[in-house]
Amino acid sequence: MVDTIARGDAELVEAAASGSEHAFRTLYRAYVRPVYWLAHGLLGDSAEAEDVAQETFLVAWRKLPDLQLAGESLLPWLITICRFQSANRIRRRQRERRHTTEADTADVADTVDVERQVVESDLVERILAAVGSLSPLDQDIFRLCAAEGFAYQAAADRLGVSHGTVRNRLSRIRTFVRSSVEPEQS
Repeated sequence: MVDTIARGDAELVEAAASGSEHAFRTLYRAYVRPVYWLAHGLLGDSAEAEDVAQETFLVAWRKLPDLQLAGESLLPWLITICRFQSANRIRRRQRERRHTTEADTADVADTVDVERQVVESDLVERILAAVGSLSPLDQDIFRLCAAEGFAYQAAADRLGVSHGTVRNRLSRIRTFVRSSVEPEQS
């Protein structure tokens, strides 16, 4: 942490963005512990916390060239990345549990619920029809945020609009899709 104080995060970020492994190593050494402990607190598992800390710095390394440091410290940005990586890990755990449970249930039942498949297929078709009636921008926002899991700011950057535009439009899109789909459910 002493080296980051002497040089300042902005200078180190600039150097690391230009390819300086030494500058990135200095930032890593300064912030790996707080990132690890945040991940550990969110995940409750040492091995996964280590993985998320490494993933956080890998994402940071890739995104440093485009970073405009908002304050004097890189830590808030790293914390944000760590939170997203942890959330991804938690969702992955939930999916794996769900798939394991479904596989166990499928082994026991060994039957296909045709009615459920028809209802789910119909629901997907109605959602796609509702989304298809939206403007091209709204369709892109829905695809990026709802289908691909982009954060508001990442979607905004990709689409060349503001964070608020994505957030507000996505809220209206979800309401529209819900109201388009729910009346037919009984």
